[in-house]
Amino acid sequence: MHPTPAQPHPAQPRSAQPNRAARDREIESLAEFDEVVAAQGTLAQYRVQAVDLTDRTDVLLTTDTTGAVFLGCPMSAEAAARVGATGALVFPPVPDLPFDPYRAFAYTPAELFDSLGEGYEATPDARSYAWFQQTKADGDIFASMLRSIHDDAVSDALDEILAGARVVGVMGGHAMARGTEEYAGAARLGRDLARAGFTVATGGGPGAMEAANLGAYAAPFDDGMLEEACRLLAKAPSFRPSVTDWARAAFEVRERWPDGGRSVGIPTWFYGHEPPNAFAAHIAKYFANATREDGLLARSNAGVVFLPGAAGTVQEIFDNATPNYYESRGEPTPMVLVNRAHWTERLPAWPLLTSLARERSMASRIALVDRIDQASAAVKRLSA
Repeated sequence: MHPTPAQPHPAQPRSAQPNRAARDREIESLAEFDEVVAAQGTLAQYRVQAVDLTDRTDVLLTTDTTGAVFLGCPMSAEAAARVGATGALVFPPVPDLPFDPYRAFAYTPAELFDSLGEGYEATPDARSYAWFQQTKADGDIFASMLRSIHDDAVSDALDEILAGARVVGVMGGHAMARGTEEYAGAARLGRDLARAGFTVATGGGPGAMEAANLGAYAAPFDDGMLEEACRLLAKAPSFRPSVTDWARAAFEVRERWPDGGRSVGIPTWFYGHEPPNAFAAHIAKYFANATREDGLLARSNAGVVFLPGAAGTVQEIFDNATPNYYESRGEPTPMVLVNRAHWTERLPAWPLLTSLARERSMASRIALVDRIDQASAAVKRLSA
């Protein structure tokens, strides 16, 4: 089985978005374009982002577009010449790319895994990684610019999605296999957090990240659904050796239980060997890993849970601890480390974290719990 092509993302209500004055000048769908033209009678100073305007030539020939910016909007040559003559800036679509650098919305699983029926290598996700590897090796400044524009557009879309949300990040390694008790525990954590009203955000990849996104997806269903979903996924425990089989199992779960709960995945093509998981409703995938890492932690405004992991998770602990220590993002946010033996003996991050926190306000916002089923309660307590 494979996903159907992604459907257009509806425009979000403006009242739900940050920086409303600036957002009100953005047009991100054809419906929104038509609404603005009908209500305002002008496109002057608007920013139109990745909207196909090939059927709106008459509008573009007769509407004021002074100071407007059109980012990756297909339009007729006649329309492009006219709006350019009025002083508008037109950044045309870039041909032959496996991604849209000007995209207005985050990705969906169906979009990234489109053509999975032909094998993972045929999907936009795999083709974007292949493009990244090729252009990174070439050192092409144009490709570098396209990656930067894309990542900025993804950040903008992510800010719109998370406006007003209480976000809890769940960090953990990609090696956690489906079918294990650890995976089931991470999934229950995601479910508990989602049911408590938090938006779950992960690094968007396999393992612990997928488990937490799966749990959030399972939140609207009865408890038995998650147990059955874990059993179905266990037939493809890892994305190795076959990403195709691993992803197909996830879409089978989605097809059996459609319209699950929403969460966010924030993966990167920098780690192209790790595919994104299919359970996050919104996938903000980046080329630049540093932008992705900092953005994930910065947006986890209601706290972060750190499951047992290796170097990457250790890095995330202290990437999160630094702004809490200096209060550079305001009041410190909760940090919950799971598995006492792991974080005090195998990788003793906890003693260093407590030493940093001593006599600082972050000291009341950190916790170490033995079991994963204690993590959700710790987040709620520390964020109260």
